[in-house]
Amino acid sequence: MRLQAIRSALLAWYGSARRDLPWRRTSDPYAIWISEVMLQQTRAAAVIPYYERFLRAFPNAAALARAPQEQVLAMWAGLGYYSRARNLQKAARQIVESGEFPRDYDSIRALPGVGDYTAAAIASIAFHQPCAAIDGNVRRVAARLAGSNEAGDLPPRLLDRADPGRWNQAMMELGATVCLPRAPKCGECPIARFCAANSRHAQHEFPAKRARPHPIRLRRTLLLIRRGEKILFTPSARVKGFWDLPETIPGARIGAQLGHFRHTILHRHYRFTLRLAEAKKIPPAGRWFDPGQWAAIPLSTTAKKALRLAP
Repeated sequence: MRLQAIRSALLAWYGSARRDLPWRRTSDPYAIWISEVMLQQTRAAAVIPYYERFLRAFPNAAALARAPQEQVLAMWAGLGYYSRARNLQKAARQIVESGEFPRDYDSIRALPGVGDYTAAAIASIAFHQPCAAIDGNVRRVAARLAGSNEAGDLPPRLLDRADPGRWNQAMMELGATVCLPRAPKCGECPIARFCAANSRHAQHEFPAKRARPHPIRLRRTLLLIRRGEKILFTPSARVKGFWDLPETIPGARIGAQLGHFRHTILHRHYRFTLRLAEAKKIPPAGRWFDPGQWAAIPLSTTAKKALRLAP
């Protein structure tokens, strides 16, 4: 395989075709770290407003470390996978204790919630360390380029050690915008002439598809209980640290149905019904919040959807 020719072609393409993303305009390891964690399981376009708001609220590790967890979760609400936000704050406290952001792969990898890919991305982009960052996009590019599902050694071999951060971003960009899972844009690919899968018209064979879990369909009821302008919330049963409308209250009088909505978490497909209710006794963990407080607390996505149905 012509490694140097592939590097030259891909980096030239990246120089002219890359998206202008806000985390590409900084060398601050803290900001790069925040972006990489947000980008796990989330599209770049969806991440941008969260990233910008999060950095305005928590511009450095010290600000994130001392913030109330409820505020951190509220800023994260909508991105999902909320353990990421909790781990960010744990890691921020470790960074503050140590006095600086860790500067090598092993130290970055030791932060809570940081895996191999994230550590390699930060180490290469912020500190120019020769670490290959291998995410799902990069694995797909490598598998198609090699025409093999056993191409795990290819990204480290391809790595441009002179500028590893730029190279990693170029590989990720190619996978995110051109070498797509279902409809690869081979006509736009700068390295198509080197691609074994493309030469055999076998792009859709790589990487091998994993079996998906069977969908589970569930029905739930949420209760809207008012006290004047305030509404009763209880700790979410689905997302730790968040508030939701209660599903059951012992002794509650169930009233009119207000509507339905759907919500999906991985392979679980929920159909929620919202009903008015009255309750004389509320659970000890329940709290009353008025509309002016909702933006400042971590409300679950199901609570937000339900509140749109409230009269």
